[in-house]
Amino acid sequence: MTGDAAAVEASDFAMRNWKAKEAGPVKIGSPEHLHMFAQMLLDTHNPYKPAVIEWPKLAPDALARVTSLPIWDIAVQTEGRASIRVKSFAATVAEPLLRQALEMDAGEEERHKVVLSKLVEAYGIKLAPEPDYAAPRHALWAWLVTGYSECIDSFFAFGLFETARRSGFFPVELVETFEPVIQEEARHILFFVNWVAWRRRNLPIWRRLSFRLTEIAVWLFLIYERIGIARGIDSAGDMQDANFALQGSSAIGVDLSPAELIDLCLAENDRRMAGYDERLLRPKLAPAVARFARRFMRG
Repeated sequence: MTGDAAAVEASDFAMRNWKAKEAGPVKIGSPEHLHMFAQMLLDTHNPYKPAVIEWPKLAPDALARVTSLPIWDIAVQTEGRASIRVKSFAATVAEPLLRQALEMDAGEEERHKVVLSKLVEAYGIKLAPEPDYAAPRHALWAWLVTGYSECIDSFFAFGLFETARRSGFFPVELVETFEPVIQEEARHILFFVNWVAWRRRNLPIWRRLSFRLTEIAVWLFLIYERIGIARGIDSAGDMQDANFALQGSSAIGVDLSPAELIDLCLAENDRRMAGYDERLLRPKLAPAVARFARRFMRG
């Protein structure tokens, strides 16, 4: 193995496997908890550079499948919005380690956008003009919307990505090239759910209620947003972030029942979270809803 290949393999392993140095139980909401989930994100950063990614040459049929997917505009714009939202919230945080981790998160979201931009450039995919990514007026709201959106979309993206890999819809070389982006999303939602739990525990009781109400409002907004999936566009004619997972599943065109897809999403979610310190909280809501729905499905 060459030095470069060994370094890539080591970075990939470090991104997927992390244990805190401190032993013993960690109380949720404690300074130790904050240090753990923030340090996890910082320590597992993969320093790959989008500009030097060698996009594999695709056979004509594989190229046609990739370029025909209707997700690239949505994917690029989703990452662009996520980056500015996380960056805006990071600017409101005084705690140094947490702010550093949030800035890392924002930087990785921006890098995802660059990776996607390089991919569409490499394969001649034409994108719609990108909108201006304006800083949100309410940073906390935007951060919660981004975090909970990623918890939902990543859960299904894990299964869809594995479906595309197994089916051969994406050539293995392209899967391996894009894999770090998918794993980074696992780290992001792991960081986010631990931040939410830490935040709740560190608010005065009267502010905890306000925070909970804000979370409920975010979820209602996300449910309303996802009801719009069937329409595909909003009242202004713009494609919505919430369409990403659904359009990806339909475009792959694999004969997979809802029960089989849920089973795969659950398995992939567990696999991608397995390498991180077991004392960190895992995303629960999307897997719990999926397991509940799965009980009423055959197969």
